Amino acid sequence: MTVLETRPTAGTAACARGVTKAYGEGEAQVLALDDVSVEIATGRFTAIMGPSGSGKSTLLHVLAGLDRPTSGEIFIGDTEISGMSDKQLTLLRREKIGFIFQSFNLLPTLTAAENIELPLRIAGRKADRDWLRTIIDTVDLQTRLTHKPAELSGGQQQRVAAARALATKPDIVFADEPTGALDSKSSADLLAFLQHAVKELGQTVVMVTHDPVAACYADRVVFLRDGDIVDEMASPTSDEVLEHMKRLGG
Repeated sequence: MTVLETRPTAGTAACARGVTKAYGEGEAQVLALDDVSVEIATGRFTAIMGPSGSGKSTLLHVLAGLDRPTSGEIFIGDTEISGMSDKQLTLLRREKIGFIFQSFNLLPTLTAAENIELPLRIAGRKADRDWLRTIIDTVDLQTRLTHKPAELSGGQQQRVAAARALATKPDIVFADEPTGALDSKSSADLLAFLQHAVKELGQTVVMVTHDPVAACYADRVVFLRDGDIVDEMASPTSDEVLEHMKRLGG
């Protein structure tokens, strides 16, 4: 399928154009996203924030092709994905996108190394051993590769999940509240890894978070309220983000 060979444009890894996402019908209809347009810059770390119910997770899910917008267009690079079939979306996500979720989503019967390499096996691709070694060294998992998830701490499991997300050299990594189940030290370790992946490994990361401390690791924060993008902030500090969230009611 030739669409999968289309590389991202020079400056944009993903974008939404006039995207609306509605749930329900008639008077019971709820707009999770209301005519949202946003661009995600290549090689940057973008955080998405907002009060509960603001639409931040919905925006992440439609950008990642995990959910379909009611109207509008979603692009990964210069590939328009909104009208793709489920099979096409599955192939595109396999080729271009990495995911990190709050719940880790590791397979309990596989070792850490096997979980990290799982996306490559599913795609039938040969592992780039130098790249995998770089990722594993960065997340400091060298001594835990033969351990299964039950033998790892929560922070170690999430670092395995993060390494897995980068194993295929995706064009973009989406992280949905990745520190939500972690203690403060494990959170800091994971966020430092994501920041390193952007600054040193050239990755693009989009993260939904409710935590101002987590957001300050990003290059840019996009703020949502009631399904609309209402503001953004470059080079954020945790105090600035916290004050902004207070004004938004978050």
